[in-house]
Amino acid sequence: MSATADHAEERTSPAVRLGFQPDQVVQEIGYDDDVDQELREAIEEITGQELVGEDYDDVADAVVLWFRESDGDLTDALVDAIGMIDDGAPVWLLTPKTGRDGYVEPSDINEAATTAGLSQTKSFNAGKDWTGSRLVTPKAAKSKR
Repeated sequence: MSATADHAEERTSPAVRLGFQPDQVVQEIGYDDDVDQELREAIEEITGQELVGEDYDDVADAVVLWFRESDGDLTDALVDAIGMIDDGAPVWLLTPKTGRDGYVEPSDINEAATTAGLSQTKSFNAGKDWTGSRLVTPKAAKSKR
């Protein structure tokens, strides 16, 4: 692939912009039929590994949390996600875009993240139907500056 094509992929692929690295273990929570398969496949391509499920019993390098309004309490889901990663590892929260079934208000995301002890460092377009938020522990957020 040419350098120009590599740069074009970096601009267009959400998985590349998220900063996943080869050999990372990425745990996926909230998988259902509505998730963005292209994003999942791109993450697996970058890391060189399949995403691990909710029953993975070791520490992951990152968590991808697909969350819809009907999935329950977002704060609880974020607290659970934090317990599956090392300090400083990101939680990538993916929620349906505005107007889609399961849409979560940005203020609800901010409140849940704060209550769970996380800071939102980035928002991004995660595909046709999904938007994403990068959440980290406050200590990790400061070290990334």
